Amino acid sequence: MTCPAVSLDSIVKHFESLPDPRHTRNRRHLLADVITIAVCGVIVGCSGPTSIERWAKAKANWLEELLSFHNGIPSRDCIRRVLSALKPEAFQTCFQSWMMSLVSGNEETRPTIAIDGKSMRRSHDRSRGLGPLHLVSAWLSEQGLSLGQVATEEKSNEITAIPELIDQIDVKGAIVTIDAMGCQKAIAKKIVDAKGDYVLAVKDNQPTLHDAIKDLFSDERQDDLLKMSHRQHQTSEKGHGRYDDRCYVLAKIPRNASWKDAWPGATAVGMAVRTTEKRDGTTDGDVRYFITSCYLSGERFAQAVRGHWGIENSLHWVLDVTFDEDQSRTRERFAASNLSWLRRFAISLLKRHPSKHSIKGKSEMAGWNNEFLMQVLMAQGV
Repeated sequence: MTCPAVSLDSIVKHFESLPDPRHTRNRRHLLADVITIAVCGVIVGCSGPTSIERWAKAKANWLEELLSFHNGIPSRDCIRRVLSALKPEAFQTCFQSWMMSLVSGNEETRPTIAIDGKSMRRSHDRSRGLGPLHLVSAWLSEQGLSLGQVATEEKSNEITAIPELIDQIDVKGAIVTIDAMGCQKAIAKKIVDAKGDYVLAVKDNQPTLHDAIKDLFSDERQDDLLKMSHRQHQTSEKGHGRYDDRCYVLAKIPRNASWKDAWPGATAVGMAVRTTEKRDGTTDGDVRYFITSCYLSGERFAQAVRGHWGIENSLHWVLDVTFDEDQSRTRERFAASNLSWLRRFAISLLKRHPSKHSIKGKSEMAGWNNEFLMQVLMAQGV
Protein backbone atom coordinates (compact mmCIF):
# COMPACT_ATOMS: atom_id res chain seq x y z
CA MET A 1 0.00 0.00 0.00
CA THR A 2 1.33 3.46 -0.89
CA CYS A 3 1.36 5.90 2.00
CA PRO A 4 0.22 9.47 1.31
CA ALA A 5 2.89 12.14 0.87
CA VAL A 6 1.20 14.33 3.44
CA SER A 7 2.34 11.91 6.14
CA LEU A 8 6.03 12.51 5.57
CA ASP A 9 5.36 16.21 4.95
CA SER A 10 3.89 16.41 8.45
CA ILE A 11 7.13 14.93 9.81
CA VAL A 12 9.46 17.10 7.74
CA LYS A 13 7.85 20.24 9.19
CA HIS A 14 9.36 19.45 12.60
CA PHE A 15 12.84 20.13 11.17
CA GLU A 16 12.06 23.34 9.29
CA SER A 17 13.33 25.59 12.09
CA LEU A 18 16.66 23.74 12.38
CA PRO A 19 19.56 25.90 11.12
CA ASP A 20 21.44 24.26 8.25
CA PRO A 21 25.16 24.11 9.22
CA ARG A 22 26.30 23.43 5.66
CA HIS A 23 27.70 26.02 3.25
CA THR A 24 25.16 26.94 0.57
CA ARG A 25 27.32 25.49 -2.20
CA ASN A 26 27.24 22.07 -0.52
CA ARG A 27 23.46 21.82 -0.19
CA ARG A 28 22.50 19.29 -2.84
CA HIS A 29 19.83 17.84 -0.55
CA LEU A 30 17.32 19.52 1.75
CA LEU A 31 18.38 19.26 5.39
CA ALA A 32 14.92 18.03 6.45
CA ASP A 33 15.06 15.24 3.85
CA VAL A 34 18.46 14.02 5.09
CA ILE A 35 17.24 14.00 8.70
CA THR A 36 14.01 12.22 7.77
CA ILE A 37 16.00 9.48 6.03
CA ALA A 38 18.26 9.20 9.10
CA VAL A 39 15.23 8.88 11.41
CA CYS A 40 13.69 6.18 9.22
CA GLY A 41 17.01 4.38 8.83
CA VAL A 42 17.63 4.17 12.57
CA ILE A 43 14.06 2.96 13.19
CA VAL A 44 14.66 0.01 10.85
CA GLY A 45 17.94 -0.84 12.61
CA CYS A 46 20.65 0.99 10.65
CA SER A 47 23.79 1.53 12.74
CA GLY A 48 25.24 4.56 10.94
CA PRO A 49 25.49 6.59 7.73
CA THR A 50 26.67 3.68 5.55
CA SER A 51 23.76 1.40 6.43
CA ILE A 52 21.30 4.33 6.29
CA GLU A 53 22.43 4.98 2.70
CA ARG A 54 22.06 1.28 1.80
CA TRP A 55 18.54 1.14 3.20
CA ALA A 56 17.54 4.41 1.49
CA LYS A 57 18.82 3.18 -1.89
CA ALA A 58 16.88 -0.05 -1.45
CA LYS A 59 13.76 2.05 -0.80
CA ALA A 60 14.63 4.73 -3.39
CA ASN A 61 11.44 4.41 -5.45
CA TRP A 62 9.24 4.78 -2.39
CA LEU A 63 11.27 7.59 -0.80
CA GLU A 64 11.51 9.61 -4.03
CA GLU A 65 7.71 9.64 -4.22
CA LEU A 66 7.51 11.15 -0.75
CA LEU A 67 10.51 13.50 -0.45
CA SER A 68 12.20 16.14 -2.60
CA PHE A 69 15.18 14.18 -3.90
CA HIS A 70 16.12 16.29 -6.94
CA ASN A 71 19.67 14.92 -6.75
CA GLY A 72 18.95 11.33 -5.83
CA ILE A 73 19.43 9.58 -2.49
CA PRO A 74 21.98 11.34 -0.21
CA SER A 75 25.30 9.55 0.03
CA ARG A 76 26.74 8.17 3.25
CA ASP A 77 29.25 11.03 3.26
CA CYS A 78 26.43 13.57 3.01
CA ILE A 79 24.56 11.89 5.89
CA ARG A 80 27.75 11.70 7.96
CA ARG A 81 28.62 15.37 7.35
CA VAL A 82 25.13 16.47 8.38
CA LEU A 83 25.15 14.39 11.58
CA SER A 84 28.66 15.59 12.40
CA ALA A 85 27.86 19.27 11.84
CA LEU A 86 24.54 19.56 13.66
CA LYS A 87 24.91 20.70 17.25
CA PRO A 88 23.23 18.05 19.46
CA GLU A 89 21.30 20.68 21.46
CA ALA A 90 19.75 22.17 18.31
CA PHE A 91 19.17 18.71 16.85
CA GLN A 92 17.20 17.59 19.90
CA THR A 93 15.24 20.83 20.07
CA CYS A 94 13.82 20.30 16.59
CA PHE A 95 12.24 17.06 17.83
CA GLN A 96 10.39 18.76 20.70
CA SER A 97 7.14 19.46 18.84
CA TRP A 98 7.12 15.91 17.46
CA MET A 99 7.62 14.43 20.91
CA MET A 100 5.00 16.64 22.49
CA SER A 101 2.49 15.53 19.86
CA LEU A 102 2.95 11.98 21.20
CA VAL A 103 2.27 12.82 24.84
CA SER A 104 -1.23 12.14 26.04
CA GLY A 105 -2.84 15.05 27.81
CA ASN A 106 -5.08 12.98 30.08
CA GLU A 107 -2.58 11.46 32.48
CA GLU A 108 -4.25 10.71 35.81
CA THR A 109 -1.01 10.91 37.76
CA ARG A 110 1.88 13.32 37.70
CA PRO A 111 4.47 12.27 35.12
CA THR A 112 7.69 10.66 36.31
CA ILE A 113 10.92 11.69 34.59
CA ALA A 114 13.83 9.31 35.20
CA ILE A 115 17.33 10.72 34.67
CA ASP A 116 20.24 8.31 34.32
CA GLY A 117 23.55 7.91 32.47
CA LYS A 118 24.93 5.35 30.03
CA SER A 119 28.36 4.98 28.44
CA MET A 120 28.97 4.04 24.80
CA ARG A 121 31.92 1.81 25.62
CA ARG A 122 33.50 1.58 22.18
CA SER A 123 33.17 5.26 21.24
CA HIS A 124 36.60 6.12 22.67
CA ASP A 125 39.18 7.82 20.46
CA ARG A 126 42.64 7.22 21.90
CA SER A 127 44.36 9.18 19.10
CA ARG A 128 42.59 12.32 20.38
CA GLY A 129 42.77 11.38 24.05
CA LEU A 130 39.01 10.89 24.32
CA GLY A 131 37.39 8.27 26.52
CA PRO A 132 34.01 6.64 25.87
CA LEU A 133 31.13 9.06 25.32
CA HIS A 134 28.83 9.13 28.36
CA LEU A 135 25.21 10.21 27.83
CA VAL A 136 22.81 11.41 30.52
CA SER A 137 19.22 10.88 29.39
CA ALA A 138 15.75 11.89 30.54
CA TRP A 139 13.02 9.27 30.16
CA LEU A 140 9.28 9.90 30.60
CA SER A 141 8.48 6.68 32.45
CA GLU A 142 4.72 6.41 31.93
CA GLN A 143 4.89 7.27 28.23
CA GLY A 144 8.12 5.43 27.39
CA LEU A 145 9.42 8.59 25.72
CA SER A 146 12.94 10.05 25.55
CA LEU A 147 12.89 13.75 26.43
CA GLY A 148 16.52 14.72 25.95
CA GLN A 149 20.16 13.89 26.57
CA VAL A 150 23.46 15.59 27.38
CA ALA A 151 26.84 14.12 26.44
CA THR A 152 29.90 14.12 28.70
CA GLU A 153 33.36 12.59 28.42
CA GLU A 154 33.34 10.86 31.80
CA LYS A 155 30.72 9.22 34.02
CA SER A 156 31.82 11.47 36.89
CA ASN A 157 30.59 14.47 34.91
CA GLU A 158 26.96 13.42 35.40
CA ILE A 159 26.82 15.90 38.27
CA THR A 160 27.41 18.80 35.88
CA ALA A 161 25.40 17.28 32.99
CA ILE A 162 22.17 16.76 34.95
CA PRO A 163 21.54 20.51 35.53
CA GLU A 164 22.10 21.11 31.79
CA LEU A 165 19.57 18.40 30.98
CA ILE A 166 17.01 19.86 33.40
CA ASP A 167 17.39 23.19 31.57
CA GLN A 168 16.59 21.44 28.27
CA ILE A 169 13.37 19.72 29.36
CA ASP A 170 10.19 20.82 31.10
CA VAL A 171 10.01 19.33 34.60
CA LYS A 172 7.16 21.55 35.85
CA GLY A 173 4.65 19.40 37.72
CA ALA A 174 6.74 16.24 37.20
CA ILE A 175 8.46 13.94 39.67
CA VAL A 176 12.14 13.65 38.73
CA THR A 177 13.92 10.49 39.87
CA ILE A 178 17.73 10.23 39.90
CA ASP A 179 20.15 7.65 41.29
CA ALA A 180 22.70 8.40 43.99
CA MET A 181 25.14 10.11 41.61
CA GLY A 182 22.61 12.93 41.22
CA CYS A 183 21.84 13.24 44.92
CA GLN A 184 23.26 16.76 45.18
CA LYS A 185 21.84 19.85 46.88
CA ALA A 186 22.39 21.98 43.75
CA ILE A 187 20.46 19.48 41.62
CA ALA A 188 17.62 19.35 44.15
CA LYS A 189 17.43 23.16 44.05
CA LYS A 190 17.48 23.13 40.24
CA ILE A 191 14.44 20.85 40.11
CA VAL A 192 12.49 22.77 42.76
CA ASP A 193 13.26 26.10 41.08
CA ALA A 194 11.88 24.63 37.84
CA LYS A 195 8.64 23.83 39.74
CA GLY A 196 9.20 20.09 39.73
CA ASP A 197 9.59 17.59 42.55
CA TYR A 198 12.36 15.07 43.12
CA VAL A 199 12.91 11.57 44.48
CA LEU A 200 16.68 11.11 44.90
CA ALA A 201 18.40 7.87 45.89
CA VAL A 202 20.74 8.32 48.85
CA LYS A 203 23.94 6.35 49.32
CA ASP A 204 27.34 6.78 50.94
CA ASN A 205 28.29 9.69 48.68
CA GLN A 206 26.10 11.74 51.06
CA PRO A 207 27.24 10.14 54.35
CA THR A 208 25.52 12.55 56.75
CA LEU A 209 22.17 12.28 54.98
CA HIS A 210 22.50 8.55 54.46
CA ASP A 211 23.27 7.89 58.13
CA ALA A 212 20.42 10.14 59.28
CA ILE A 213 17.82 8.39 57.10
CA LYS A 214 19.18 4.96 58.00
CA ASP A 215 18.90 5.83 61.69
CA LEU A 216 15.35 7.14 61.26
CA PHE A 217 14.21 3.79 59.82
CA SER A 218 16.31 1.62 62.14
CA ASP A 219 14.73 -1.07 64.29
CA GLU A 220 15.58 0.95 67.39
CA ARG A 221 13.51 3.89 66.11
CA GLN A 222 10.37 1.96 65.12
CA ASP A 223 8.33 3.37 68.00
CA ASP A 224 9.30 6.90 66.97
CA LEU A 225 8.46 6.15 63.33
CA LEU A 226 4.96 4.97 64.26
CA LYS A 227 4.30 8.33 65.90
CA MET A 228 5.43 10.22 62.79
CA SER A 229 3.39 10.96 59.67
CA HIS A 230 4.25 8.09 57.35
CA ARG A 231 2.82 6.00 54.55
CA GLN A 232 3.47 2.42 53.46
CA HIS A 233 2.94 0.14 50.49
CA GLN A 234 3.74 -3.53 49.99
CA THR A 235 3.94 -5.75 46.90
CA SER A 236 4.56 -9.45 46.26
CA GLU A 237 5.61 -10.81 42.89
CA LYS A 238 6.45 -14.21 41.46
CA GLY A 239 8.57 -14.67 38.37
CA HIS A 240 11.85 -15.99 36.97
CA GLY A 241 11.83 -18.74 39.59
CA ARG A 242 11.75 -16.46 42.62
CA TYR A 243 9.44 -14.57 44.98
CA ASP A 244 10.00 -10.86 45.55
CA ASP A 245 8.45 -9.07 48.52
CA ARG A 246 8.88 -5.31 48.61
CA CYS A 247 7.99 -2.84 51.33
CA TYR A 248 8.02 0.92 50.81
CA VAL A 249 7.84 3.43 53.66
CA LEU A 250 7.73 7.21 53.26
CA ALA A 251 7.96 9.45 56.34
CA LYS A 252 7.79 13.20 56.76
CA ILE A 253 11.10 14.66 57.87
CA PRO A 254 10.99 15.63 61.56
CA ARG A 255 10.95 19.39 62.09
CA ASN A 256 13.97 19.21 64.37
CA ALA A 257 16.13 17.34 61.84
CA SER A 258 19.33 19.38 61.68
CA TRP A 259 20.02 18.44 58.04
CA LYS A 260 16.57 19.21 56.60
CA ASP A 261 17.17 22.85 55.62
CA ALA A 262 20.34 21.94 53.72
CA TRP A 263 18.23 20.15 51.11
CA PRO A 264 16.01 22.55 49.10
CA GLY A 265 12.36 21.58 49.24
CA ALA A 266 13.00 18.39 51.22
CA THR A 267 9.74 17.12 52.70
CA ALA A 268 10.06 13.37 53.26
CA VAL A 269 12.49 10.48 53.32
CA GLY A 270 11.81 6.97 52.15
CA MET A 271 12.98 3.39 52.41
CA ALA A 272 12.51 0.53 49.95
CA VAL A 273 13.15 -3.00 51.23
CA ARG A 274 13.34 -5.98 48.88
CA THR A 275 13.40 -9.61 50.06
CA THR A 276 13.88 -12.32 47.46
CA GLU A 277 13.32 -16.04 47.98
CA LYS A 278 15.03 -18.11 45.29
CA ARG A 279 14.02 -21.47 43.90
CA ASP A 280 16.66 -23.26 45.97
CA GLY A 281 15.24 -21.81 49.19
CA THR A 282 17.95 -19.21 49.77
CA THR A 283 17.06 -15.59 50.33
CA ASP A 284 18.70 -12.23 49.76
CA GLY A 285 17.63 -8.64 49.60
CA ASP A 286 18.59 -5.00 49.82
CA VAL A 287 17.54 -1.74 51.44
CA ARG A 288 17.58 1.59 49.61
CA TYR A 289 17.00 5.08 50.97
CA PHE A 290 15.58 8.22 49.36
CA ILE A 291 14.94 11.89 49.96
CA THR A 292 12.03 13.61 48.26
CA SER A 293 10.42 17.02 47.99
CA CYS A 294 6.88 15.59 47.89
CA TYR A 295 4.92 13.58 50.45
CA LEU A 296 3.45 10.96 48.12
CA SER A 297 1.11 8.11 48.86
CA GLY A 298 2.87 4.85 49.61
CA GLU A 299 1.78 3.41 46.26
CA ARG A 300 2.89 6.47 44.27
CA PHE A 301 6.25 6.49 46.03
CA ALA A 302 6.67 2.82 45.08
CA GLN A 303 5.77 3.63 41.47
CA ALA A 304 8.36 6.39 41.33
CA VAL A 305 11.08 4.18 42.80
CA ARG A 306 10.31 1.17 40.58
CA GLY A 307 9.61 3.38 37.56
CA HIS A 308 13.11 4.81 37.68
CA TRP A 309 14.51 1.47 36.56
CA GLY A 310 12.39 1.72 33.41
CA ILE A 311 15.14 3.86 31.91
CA GLU A 312 17.53 0.95 32.49
CA ASN A 313 15.24 -1.87 31.37
CA SER A 314 13.19 -0.18 28.65
CA LEU A 315 15.84 2.13 27.21
CA HIS A 316 19.47 1.27 28.01
CA TRP A 317 19.00 -2.50 27.69
CA VAL A 318 17.17 -2.09 24.36
CA LEU A 319 19.85 0.28 23.07
CA ASP A 320 22.51 -2.38 23.63
CA VAL A 321 20.58 -5.54 22.75
CA THR A 322 18.48 -4.31 19.81
CA PHE A 323 20.54 -1.41 18.46
CA ASP A 324 23.98 -2.66 19.55
CA GLU A 325 24.88 0.83 20.80
CA ASP A 326 27.73 -0.36 23.03
CA GLN A 327 29.54 -1.61 19.92
CA SER A 328 29.19 1.65 17.99
CA ARG A 329 32.58 2.90 16.81
CA THR A 330 31.42 6.37 15.79
CA ARG A 331 34.16 8.56 17.26
CA GLU A 332 33.15 12.05 16.06
CA ARG A 333 31.37 13.47 19.09
CA PHE A 334 28.50 15.33 17.42
CA ALA A 335 27.75 12.40 15.10
CA ALA A 336 27.88 9.88 17.98
CA SER A 337 25.59 12.01 20.13
CA ASN A 338 23.11 12.67 17.31
CA LEU A 339 22.97 9.00 16.29
CA SER A 340 22.45 8.06 19.93
CA TRP A 341 19.58 10.51 20.15
CA LEU A 342 18.02 9.04 17.01
CA ARG A 343 18.18 5.58 18.59
CA ARG A 344 16.43 6.84 21.72
CA PHE A 345 13.79 8.56 19.66
CA ALA A 346 13.33 5.44 17.50
CA ILE A 347 12.73 3.35 20.63
CA SER A 348 10.09 5.83 21.77
CA LEU A 349 8.26 5.56 18.45
CA LEU A 350 8.55 1.78 18.24
CA LYS A 351 7.30 1.31 21.81
CA ARG A 352 4.19 3.30 20.99
CA HIS A 353 3.14 1.11 18.09
CA PRO A 354 0.35 -1.25 19.31
CA SER A 355 1.80 -4.35 17.60
CA LYS A 356 2.61 -7.20 20.00
CA HIS A 357 6.04 -7.69 18.40
CA SER A 358 9.18 -6.96 20.42
CA ILE A 359 11.08 -3.74 19.74
CA LYS A 360 13.42 -5.71 17.49
CA GLY A 361 10.47 -7.32 15.74
CA LYS A 362 8.83 -3.94 15.12
CA SER A 363 12.11 -2.56 13.80
CA GLU A 364 12.38 -5.47 11.37
CA MET A 365 8.75 -5.05 10.28
CA ALA A 366 9.37 -1.35 9.62
CA GLY A 367 12.32 -2.26 7.41
CA TRP A 368 10.27 -4.72 5.39
CA ASN A 369 6.91 -2.97 5.23
CA ASN A 370 6.55 0.68 4.19
CA GLU A 371 3.05 0.97 5.62
CA PHE A 372 4.23 -0.35 9.00
CA LEU A 373 7.09 2.17 9.01
CA MET A 374 4.63 5.01 8.35
CA GLN A 375 2.45 3.78 11.23
CA VAL A 376 5.48 3.91 13.53
CA LEU A 377 6.41 7.41 12.34
CA MET A 378 2.88 8.69 12.83
CA ALA A 379 2.30 6.76 16.10
CA GLN A 380 -0.88 5.39 14.51
CA GLY A 381 -3.19 3.25 16.56
CA VAL A 382 -1.83 4.61 19.83
